[in-house]
Amino acid sequence: MKIQHIRNATIIVNYAGKRFLIDPMLADKGTYPPFPNSARQDQNNPLVALPASLENVIQGIDAVIVTHLHLDHWDEAAKEALPKEMRLFVQNEQDAASLRKDGFTNIEVLTEDTTFEGIKLIKTRGEHGRGEILTLAGPVCGVVFKHPVEKTLYVAGDTVGYEGVNETIAAHTPDIIVVNAGDNQFHQGGSLVMGKEDVYEVYQAAPEAKIIAVHLEAVNHWTLSREELRGFAEAKGIISSVLVPEDGDSYTF
Repeated sequence: MKIQHIRNATIIVNYAGKRFLIDPMLADKGTYPPFPNSARQDQNNPLVALPASLENVIQGIDAVIVTHLHLDHWDEAAKEALPKEMRLFVQNEQDAASLRKDGFTNIEVLTEDTTFEGIKLIKTRGEHGRGEILTLAGPVCGVVFKHPVEKTLYVAGDTVGYEGVNETIAAHTPDIIVVNAGDNQFHQGGSLVMGKEDVYEVYQAAPEAKIIAVHLEAVNHWTLSREELRGFAEAKGIISSVLVPEDGDSYTF
């Protein structure tokens, strides 16, 4: 297994001989206006450029997983760049219908027993915030990858820490966990994704796993920096378990 962090929540996973692109936000730096009612209103999204050319990012992709349709996970650039016959996995029929309107023709809704080329893709639950903000944020999912020749991978998606994450970890005992950990927030409503304490809770639930923290410093409403997260992990004595990649970094397991 090889995992490359591209930018924000966008990662490439090479797994059991297949190449997956997850949550592609592929636009040039500064293409979109800032998310409203949040920090850095003077900065357009994405805040940073892709670490490689768009052509290199999408080259050789076998399937795309879109955990939900927010702009920082599925943008206009991705819609334009990806072949319309590309296999796309989505969380529900509502998202599938939206992608069909965009012209995509090979869409499958994830379930708890989806299989792609011998790889199990298990849809997992997530909560995109806490309390009232959940209604506005809408549904999200994660996915667990399983294959006899690979370690188990859990891509948690846009979720805060809550019992559903712990239940997924207990059920599947993942070896590798990718968490979206920029503690992104609007001025009201609290955290939309994991912050540093959530990452620590993931570590406590899976102390033998490697945790890869992404979704940092790439869109304007982030509140947790890489530097702060690394410092927190070091202070907690878990720096060897929590990996905080720069854009373009990759890991092989």
